[in-house]
Amino acid sequence: MRARTLAATAAVAALTTAGLALPLAGSAAAATTVRFDFNGDGYADIAVGMPDATVNGKAKAGYISVIYGGPQSPSQSTGVISQAESGIPGTPEAGDHFGSSLAPVDVNGDGVFELVVGASGESLTSDQFQDEGTITVLDGSQWNVKGTTVARGVSEYSSIGRTLTTGDYDGDGDTDLAYGENDEEGGALRFRPGPLTAAPVTTTTLRDYGMGGITRALATGDFDGDGRDDLATTWQANDDSGTFITRWDDQAEPARWWADADRGSALATADFDQDGTDDLAIGLVQPNPESETTHCQDRLGGALLLFKGSKTARFGTENDCITQSSPEVGGAAEKGDDFGAALSAGDLNGDSRPELVIGVPGEDVGTVKDAGGYVVMNGTEHGPYGGLARSQSTPNMPGTAETGDRFGAQVAVGDYNRDGLWDTAVSAPGENAGEPRSGGVWFAPSSTQETYPQGKSLTPFGFALPHGAIKYGEVLGL
Repeated sequence: MRARTLAATAAVAALTTAGLALPLAGSAAAATTVRFDFNGDGYADIAVGMPDATVNGKAKAGYISVIYGGPQSPSQSTGVISQAESGIPGTPEAGDHFGSSLAPVDVNGDGVFELVVGASGESLTSDQFQDEGTITVLDGSQWNVKGTTVARGVSEYSSIGRTLTTGDYDGDGDTDLAYGENDEEGGALRFRPGPLTAAPVTTTTLRDYGMGGITRALATGDFDGDGRDDLATTWQANDDSGTFITRWDDQAEPARWWADADRGSALATADFDQDGTDDLAIGLVQPNPESETTHCQDRLGGALLLFKGSKTARFGTENDCITQSSPEVGGAAEKGDDFGAALSAGDLNGDSRPELVIGVPGEDVGTVKDAGGYVVMNGTEHGPYGGLARSQSTPNMPGTAETGDRFGAQVAVGDYNRDGLWDTAVSAPGENAGEPRSGGVWFAPSSTQETYPQGKSLTPFGFALPHGAIKYGEVLGL
């Protein structure tokens, strides 16, 4: 089974992301299996990270919650899952940032999903100012959630757990882990082969970055159509940046297969044009500071760069730049919109063609600054085209567009009510900012009709989560 994040071959598993991505098997557009079922009830669930939440009086210790899918819509929550739980490694400490990243994945192929959780500020020594970071796999199939630490940072600057994704990259049948790691001066992309158990495993550096280098986003896809998972990475350093794809050969050896100088802040993968290969969407694309050229000259309000896969031509030979000035794309391109800050992909209308969901968290709604919104680009035989924009002021969307909500900061798709259509989950971490419980996730069901059904808001206040549950939805498991 394939595990991928941030978006997957035509459908991104439940909150998942970026990179997240999250793995899928075969053509995701035609797939009907649940992509993230944490409790084994057959409904897709939504994983929510709050790395800045207070736990037991420890500021920014962080915790997560899982919103369970159901017949009508997602509703009940697991409550708080933190390092204060007896089955989860570590203890809640100030600045741990447990929940920095999330990636749902079916480790053992039983159809019940585990959840990979990053804690980028975790200290592995008595010095709480060190940030080695950890990555833990949580198993929610039992009454009490259990956790296994599968990766640890090696230095005080490592901060692993900020970006991660999964997939069977080396083709041995086990789910592997890829993640970003920092050091005192630069950074690196690391590979941790499966199985994702507690046993010590030798990791591999796939790429070293220059001064100030970080991994911005990761995603998994099959970009050459050979049926095997490949790894897409976008990164940034002080004087360099880019996007590249790593592919493992028949001897399970990794090599850089494709690269481009443009970089972004979010990635999504899907076979948008249905040619048997995954395409790569890069959100909030920016040029390499040392390059005189870029694919997207017009980036007012944010731009999305789409590279198309092919079985006959070199990957990315065909590419397209999309903004809110593109034909029939909802909204207007304005400075600070952040069009493309979040991406997800899936078949929302049942026509077997994936739509592309694009977060626009800096969008102004009328005179309301940074209220936020999102755009659903239509799936066509040639790829994403046009699409409506939605906000909290759109009919059947609960709530009211308010300054600083940043609705659309994270987006994800999954069939949360199991009606056969993929739905959309949209977060607004700035909702009710300044209150003891802030943020929220909105469930937007899909329909084969032209009108949108009634949505639902899912908030830490509504779930009666404790005070300190702030920026709910800042991280979603994609």
